[in-house]
Amino acid sequence: MSASVESRFPPYVTFAGKLGHYALAAFSIAALVFLMAPVLVVVPLAFNAEPYFTYPIQHWSLKWFHEFFTDEVWRIAVKNSFVIAISATLIATTLGTLASVGLTHRNLPGRALITAILVSPMVVPIVIVAVGAYFFYSTLGIANSLTGIVLAHAVLGTPFVVITVCATLAGFDQALFRAARSLGSSPWTAFRRITLPIIWPGVFSGALFAFATSFDEVVVVLFLGSVEQRTIPRQMWTGLREQLSPTILAAAVVLIVISVGMLLTLEGLRRRNMRLRGLRD
Repeated sequence: MSASVESRFPPYVTFAGKLGHYALAAFSIAALVFLMAPVLVVVPLAFNAEPYFTYPIQHWSLKWFHEFFTDEVWRIAVKNSFVIAISATLIATTLGTLASVGLTHRNLPGRALITAILVSPMVVPIVIVAVGAYFFYSTLGIANSLTGIVLAHAVLGTPFVVITVCATLAGFDQALFRAARSLGSSPWTAFRRITLPIIWPGVFSGALFAFATSFDEVVVVLFLGSVEQRTIPRQMWTGLREQLSPTILAAAVVLIVISVGMLLTLEGLRRRNMRLRGLRD
């Protein structure tokens, strides 16, 4: 009965409460439109048949997408982006998950300091990270190679894995792990058979964040990559500086589609996790 009453009558009974509620809603919508406007402007221009970034669009065409998927320069950039992002994601997910498991131990000495170090790539400006990685990798001879970019992107993606997996482990019942150990399982077997199947949504979410971080990163690639290591963001940056082509807009639309797909995946994982915990939206 109370639920039906609350659904019919909003909780804002005074005029000031209603005014504040609608003002907040209007402000939120305006902020959303302001943030989404650049995306909404870019997408139609990618289908413009004319090689100009202008409105109104007279003729529609898919030739810029055809050039994006067939041009050799862009194909190399796409290949490098996926190779770097997937490799960096695998490294970041593995190291971040193992670090998160270690950080859940109560008696771990210096846990706060270790957590701060692991999360520091999210706080330090990306330019400083890129400059430091360039000088360090130059001494190792991997500054202008895919290996150097992969390692640098793995460092940038690890904090996202640590944060998401630690948040997932906060709700994990450690008694399950201890029960498996008491029955004779090794630590690795108990983790693989008990812990990992339960926390895998958090691990996968962290992996998606690490992938997005690597796939969209350009500053580190500018410092550590040579001409052969161009990625999609770097090729877009180069195109904006040297040759303004609508193919850049087609690449931007592809990146938008990939980002939307990852956001939908994360939302699906969130809903699944809530269903497993017996919660409802």
